[in-house]
Amino acid sequence: MKRTLAAILIAGLFTSYTVDAIEIYKDETNSVTVGGFIDARIINTQGQTEVVNGASRINFDFKRQLQNGWHAFALLEWGVNPVGSSDIIYNNRFESIQDEFLYNRLGYVGIKHDDYGQITLGKQWGAWYDVVYNTNFSLVWDGNAAGVYTYNKDDGAVNGTGRGDKVLQYRNTWGKFHVALQAQLKSDDFYTCDIADISRSSCEVLWNQGNNAAQKVEFNSTYGAALTYFATDNLKLTAGVNRGQFDVLYAGGRNQSVTDLIYGAGITYGDFYKPGWYASANINKNENHDTDNIGRLIKDAVGLESILSYRFDNNLRTFVAYNVFDAGDDYVIQPNFNADPEDVFKRQFAVLGAHYFMGKDTILYIEARKDFSDFSSNDAEQEAQMSQTEDDGIAIGFNYTL
Repeated sequence: MKRTLAAILIAGLFTSYTVDAIEIYKDETNSVTVGGFIDARIINTQGQTEVVNGASRINFDFKRQLQNGWHAFALLEWGVNPVGSSDIIYNNRFESIQDEFLYNRLGYVGIKHDDYGQITLGKQWGAWYDVVYNTNFSLVWDGNAAGVYTYNKDDGAVNGTGRGDKVLQYRNTWGKFHVALQAQLKSDDFYTCDIADISRSSCEVLWNQGNNAAQKVEFNSTYGAALTYFATDNLKLTAGVNRGQFDVLYAGGRNQSVTDLIYGAGITYGDFYKPGWYASANINKNENHDTDNIGRLIKDAVGLESILSYRFDNNLRTFVAYNVFDAGDDYVIQPNFNADPEDVFKRQFAVLGAHYFMGKDTILYIEARKDFSDFSSNDAEQEAQMSQTEDDGIAIGFNYTL
């Protein structure tokens, strides 16, 4: 029972959904498999229609049997862009803005033992993802209310809640409980600007020029933990926390030390990949954990993600998802030279989708998003910038898994 539950959980964390792998080498000690998928879609949103990449990827999984029940393993994964650059920047910005043919997604090495657990080092899914990944099954409009893809929809590398950089992680399972503990050992800095669609390098130039719209963020180590309880074969409960500390250096000369904190819980019923009902929801409270759509740090917010799905015996899977990320009143850290205390930031949308399995690992799908967000501001230009990437849309795509 222990091995089965651990295998289910850890396999689910490697990718957003099930990915089979092809074994390309095996001997008495070592094995190497290759996996991933190619996903391309036609999307209509923000008044445009384009062919875009759907977070395609390729990975190599290495395993080695050691002495006394220990195993060594490593995983290298790159994102692949088979369709070229795109002008459309939509909800899952953390993937769609990548123009390079290959870009790093994951890379870690570790050792594990059935009794003593596993230790991993490298770029990997954070412990916080254990809490919320069960709602992350829309192929097009991934949820971004769960605090995973932070700082204007990046991949969660900065604070370790998504695909965290430089992460040391420990995992183990005792009975029905699975525990994940992590430390992100790093010292990093980046620039953020109260301007939509500005590159990091251009933002750095503004900061060096003393422009009040620019800030330099010095981010140090973060720490996280998650607990999963398998109440029954069909019911799973999750809870976790992630915390970090960083300093904001405003171009105008003001400095501010800030704690980045997120905590929350989730509940899941069923198996998304099997026929029948599946339902999952999670809620989180976060402080200084994310930015609005023009790069301003959000003082505190509440996020909720939910999904309800049914897979029929005829290989058709349908689902509806609802996400909301509410920053409340007076959400921007004050004083901020470009902040209006009456600004409202409430990202809210629903997704309706249908996935048809033409074969075990080949999916034809259609998904539609309806946006209910509120990005009100007395500054019409800022309101337009806030709303730019949050829009209704529809996408038809094809997913081919290796």
